[in-house]
Amino acid sequence: MNIALIAHDKKKDNLVQFATAYKTIFAKHTLFATGTTGLRISEATGLDIHRFQSGPLGGDQQIGAMIAQNKMDTVFFFRDPLTAQPHEPDVTALVRLCDVYSIPLATNMGTAELLIRGLEEGMLEWRNIVKESSGETNGN
Repeated sequence: MNIALIAHDKKKDNLVQFATAYKTIFAKHTLFATGTTGLRISEATGLDIHRFQSGPLGGDQQIGAMIAQNKMDTVFFFRDPLTAQPHEPDVTALVRLCDVYSIPLATNMGTAELLIRGLEEGMLEWRNIVKESSGETNGN
């Protein structure tokens, strides 16, 4: 499965801790992240992560493009609801794309816990069926 990892500045520590706790599950999948978030997770866990631009520089949009092309299976986006984001329209667009394409999205630790456990138990295998029906057969 292709997994996106994104975190606003005040939530990066939380996502790094989460990725560290579930490193063995994440290691079984192909990981993508926005710039600084990906670097921090990679340094803390040793996980191989494809890094896009930082969120404000277009990283959110790059991940959104993968969603629109049916190339992203789930998104862990630890959002900071108490701080205004300069790229809020990009954030809103990314969340909207997850809804449009039925991509599971965790925006906080509680939902992330449920999503990672579901991933571990194989509850997202329906994504492989969706990919196969759309011609995606790369196994991710």
